[in-house]
Amino acid sequence: MTSPALRAADVHMALGGAPVLHGVSFDVAPGETIALMGGNGSGKTTLVRAIIGALPLTSGSIEIDGRPTSPDARAHLGYVPQRISASAGVSATATEIVVSGLLRGRRLAPPPHAKARALDALRAVGLADLASRDVNAMSGGQQQRVLIARAMVRRPTLLILDEPVAGVDLPSQEVFSEALTQLKAGGATIVVVLHEVGMLADLIDRAVVLDRGRVVHVGEPPHAHGDHAMPGHEHLHPHDDDPNRPGPDTPTFEITV
Repeated sequence: MTSPALRAADVHMALGGAPVLHGVSFDVAPGETIALMGGNGSGKTTLVRAIIGALPLTSGSIEIDGRPTSPDARAHLGYVPQRISASAGVSATATEIVVSGLLRGRRLAPPPHAKARALDALRAVGLADLASRDVNAMSGGQQQRVLIARAMVRRPTLLILDEPVAGVDLPSQEVFSEALTQLKAGGATIVVVLHEVGMLADLIDRAVVLDRGRVVHVGEPPHAHGDHAMPGHEHLHPHDDDPNRPGPDTPTFEITV
């Protein structure tokens, strides 16, 4: 049997001594696109940071392609963080930022044809014509697309994206959706943190919803109601025939992402 592309098994984590994740478990099949959803404080970003190896687990395990997480297991993992400046204030061209995605571990120099691969990745996100532009002169949406290209240049089999379309202009969202469509068609496994599936709805196979560090729903993504940013909004919208639908005593949660 084929191993899951990603498996979280009874993951517990604490930050500063405070428990954050409580027994999180789910599998992602090869080639599947999963939306990781939940409100502020639900543990989404903490879980993502554990998957990429930035935070240690208290207990439980995370496997990539059937192997415990390690630098080797993450060799074909691409990661796009929450929206930040692509250059962190340092003068650099889009090409230079994307090429940096090919540096890992002890590799201090990019591999052969790195610039050609970077240009291909920039082309995929609609920025080939800005390859030589300083990213500090780009819009926020363009900078986010550069970060996506930096993750794509590694030709990842597993791509993790943490709220990649938050605050990004509509044209950038459309290009981003097309880039993910191409990756999915090529067989990539995608885990994307979202507060609403939006224009990515056709790409999402399942949603994993967290609430206060626990998995409360795995299955069809919640339907968009157009008020997800409003305080007090209940993010989980199960169907009447959903066996995982919470009962009257099951806590719901709010999202104000």
